[in-house]
Amino acid sequence: MVDGPHRLFLFVQCELPWALGPPDGRYLLRSESNGEPERVIVLATLGAARATLAREAGPLRRRASARRRAVAATPEPAPVTTASATIVDPVPVSAERQARAWLADLRPEREVAAAFAALNRVLHAQRIATADPYAREVSPAQALTIRAGWGEGEQVAEGRWLHAVELTTTMTMPHTGAGARVRRRASALRPDERLAAMLGARERPLLCEELTLRARLDLDQGRLAHATIELDRALFVALVELADEQRADLPLRVAELRTLHEPIAAAARAVLQTGQTEALDEDAIGHALARLEATLRARSAAGYDRS
Repeated sequence: MVDGPHRLFLFVQCELPWALGPPDGRYLLRSESNGEPERVIVLATLGAARATLAREAGPLRRRASARRRAVAATPEPAPVTTASATIVDPVPVSAERQARAWLADLRPEREVAAAFAALNRVLHAQRIATADPYAREVSPAQALTIRAGWGEGEQVAEGRWLHAVELTTTMTMPHTGAGARVRRRASALRPDERLAAMLGARERPLLCEELTLRARLDLDQGRLAHATIELDRALFVALVELADEQRADLPLRVAELRTLHEPIAAAARAVLQTGQTEALDEDAIGHALARLEATLRARSAAGYDRS
């Protein structure tokens, strides 16, 4: 980003209660289709004084700090490292009135979804580059705060601004809207009961459930090839696991999933054979995944007392 007369850069910024992973700095995100700059992501770690002190300490101090020490029965909470991510539009506006008009017309959920999609591209790339299976992407619901505003080039490149406001959204995942809110409510009907059942070894999660969650994450983040292959495996395993349960409330749903699996399996084979993703039908993938999720919710809604 280059400063110039009356050049203002628009941004969305979030703060999250953990370090994101990539080193602090500026990351230029280019379009995967034409290579043009899409966003500049500015990452900064906040509240990391304790961790910095430990890294900078000499070997004798580190060895001494590593020894076992008695702690109080009611210790103070440990300081938490937080991170700031500023997602900047690299195309500036030339007047403050344009920036104010953008902010006045801003649709929070759409802008936040786009900002988090850009941030998650960086985090996903970091996960692959470092081969770290524990690195994770983030959702707006995890943010401590979300802001939008504008500033001059060097300001926003340092996570600062001339003007910003806090945003309030109802987002928990990128697939928002009335249908998504209904799905989230339905899926939350029995979480406490099921958690207790699994911890008490009275209920085991299905293998297909984890595969379904991974397919949902990749679909939401626009990784159609990953989502297709994971959904293929999720449906394959679900058809076996759900049929084995011998439940009267599931046969019609299982039959529907079997029909939906055929084109998904064909699409997955095509991706593996050709490596091409242009022919993938995002709507069809989303529909099949939603029906699998609905089946798993219906199974959960019946309760977990199998005695």
